[in-house]
Amino acid sequence: MVDSFELSKIAGGVLAALLLIFLPKTFIDLARHSHGEIAGGYKLPEPSEAGGAAPEGGPAAPAAFDPAQVVLALPTASAENGAGSFKKCLACHSAEKGAASKAGPNLWGVLGRPHGSLADFKGYSDAMQGKGGDWTYADLAAFLHKPKEFVPGTKMIFAGISDTGELADVIAYIRTLADSPEPLPQAEAPAPQPEGAQPSAQPEGAPPPAQPESPASSP
Repeated sequence: MVDSFELSKIAGGVLAALLLIFLPKTFIDLARHSHGEIAGGYKLPEPSEAGGAAPEGGPAAPAAFDPAQVVLALPTASAENGAGSFKKCLACHSAEKGAASKAGPNLWGVLGRPHGSLADFKGYSDAMQGKGGDWTYADLAAFLHKPKEFVPGTKMIFAGISDTGELADVIAYIRTLADSPEPLPQAEAPAPQPEGAQPSAQPEGAPPPAQPESPASSP
């Protein structure tokens, strides 16, 4: 039989083992709590209320597309350069007088023609047929820039021309696809000054305007 001394040694061994297991963990827990709460990771900055605005000193957002700027560039645009860019359109469009339409309508005489109206082309979308009005320079600029923005629902799959100069060249070439090309828009003349208005002041230091010479007297 096991006497009381042996039992005491066994109990002491069990207690020592328990102390070795739990005592280090207790010290570790006490050490952690003594340093307070530990925040891990990096806190990302909060988004500003301005949303996607460019940061101060950063690059400015690109200006919104304005078809009027393309129209203003037409008098100096190059139809020859536009003919080169127009070649990509020939995959879907014909451009000769009297030619049959292809995947898209024939573009001969498109300027001044009502939207969605070419008789031999049956593939117009409802959106294009319901657009109303005629193809103007500004309409063509907006459509060729981003077709699906100008006519939501169009079947045109062309991505568009983003460069304003190239767009003006292409439209200058499309203008030539007609018996009588549409006249170019005229630049607005300066508004006349009201009667009795004083001319603008002479800048300080500028030479006085030359006076007309008096006619020589007859001999």
